[in-house]
Amino acid sequence: MTEQKLKIAARNVNVFYGAKQAINDVSIDISTGVVTAFIGPSGCGKSTFLRTLNRMNDTIAGCRVEGQIALDGQDIYASGMDVVELRARVGMVFQKPNPFPKSIYENVAYGPRIHGLAGNKADMDAIVEKSLRRAGLWDEVKDRLAESGTALSGGQQQRLCIARAIAVSPEVILMDEPCSALDPIATARIEELIDDLKERYAIVIVTHSMQQAARVSQRTAFFHLGTVVEYGVTEDIFTNPREERTKDYITGRYG
Repeated sequence: MTEQKLKIAARNVNVFYGAKQAINDVSIDISTGVVTAFIGPSGCGKSTFLRTLNRMNDTIAGCRVEGQIALDGQDIYASGMDVVELRARVGMVFQKPNPFPKSIYENVAYGPRIHGLAGNKADMDAIVEKSLRRAGLWDEVKDRLAESGTALSGGQQQRLCIARAIAVSPEVILMDEPCSALDPIATARIEELIDDLKERYAIVIVTHSMQQAARVSQRTAFFHLGTVVEYGVTEDIFTNPREERTKDYITGRYG
């Protein structure tokens, strides 16, 4: 059993796009050794909130975040925060696999090179191999590292993107519907991988699949209309929800 350590504490977070409020007073704890799932109908704020955790919303004009999000007790929205370093510590895997148009090797080496994590070629080779092993991809690609990452299958591309995220030694991995573009076999591989990775990282996954949330997560937050209706142990959320709205969503009455 992995030791659970509080990694990110979000308190009273509000997000606005111009005058429109997308997130309303959300407070959530994210811990190492735990997979936290965000569920809820489309447009309910799951991905918007996920993107506040590594300041991806900074790239959207007119987006404003209020409240506090602390990584190891440090406010990530403080003026002195190095956003490049933050995004290395809090990595992101997107819905659609997005390998760079480079070789498999260079996809994984890209981040460590930018951050100066490898002193020489042997160091970089070791980082690339370790990252691909952790992403469950090494045995499939070790003889074709010079081939383009975009030549891989969809499921392999997503695992390559996970290898790329973990190559810079993050502490948190955010996953925004990482399996929605994948077939069931590739999805099962990613879910197994998430289960392995949680030993080492804090993982947050946004998913439209309640079955997936039930399979991979230990804690679940149910979002609806920009608020968190209920947040707790996954098994409790799915078998004994406290809120009527959660029950309605879980049983398919709406959403």
